[in-house]
Amino acid sequence: MAEKYETYPIEIGGVKRDLRLFEIKPGLKIAIINILGDTELVNVCAEELGKKLADIQFDVIVTAESKSIPLAHALSVVTGKPYVVLRKVYKIYMGDAVQAQTSSITTGKLQTLILDEKDIPLLKGKKVTIIDDVISTGSTLEGMRNILEKVDANITVEAAIFTEGDPKKWEHVIALGHLPIFTD
Repeated sequence: MAEKYETYPIEIGGVKRDLRLFEIKPGLKIAIINILGDTELVNVCAEELGKKLADIQFDVIVTAESKSIPLAHALSVVTGKPYVVLRKVYKIYMGDAVQAQTSSITTGKLQTLILDEKDIPLLKGKKVTIIDDVISTGSTLEGMRNILEKVDANITVEAAIFTEGDPKKWEHVIALGHLPIFTD
């Protein structure tokens, strides 16, 4: 027998999903969007974000590993701009990589974001759009900003499928919607 979970409904470009509510600490739940493997949702999100970014000048899309990778790829296809993924584990082939520490609301621990040395020339002095699936606490966003600052990239816009938490904190972010925080 399948368990019944509380959900929160969303709709983007006519595509509907019910996001499972997940308790991150006692009395506090968030709606979890996991676009991995959901081609229909990824493509519609990329199309809708592409429309919102159409009048913004940028050269490169940057995202953090891992849930936002398909979104960055699809947005790259829509906009014709290349994308760079900030990794979470250093590999020897990444050479003299640039790193920053971050903490994720869904993992609850410190993580490292890593820019592969090969991608530095693609970002240095360029106009960059940061993309994420959900911007909640801003920790991952801050880690991405730190890395981009270290390589002299110019952040032109920050965008996400959803923002979460205090909507006033994210007024500068281009998003397709806002997710509430659920308290008991």
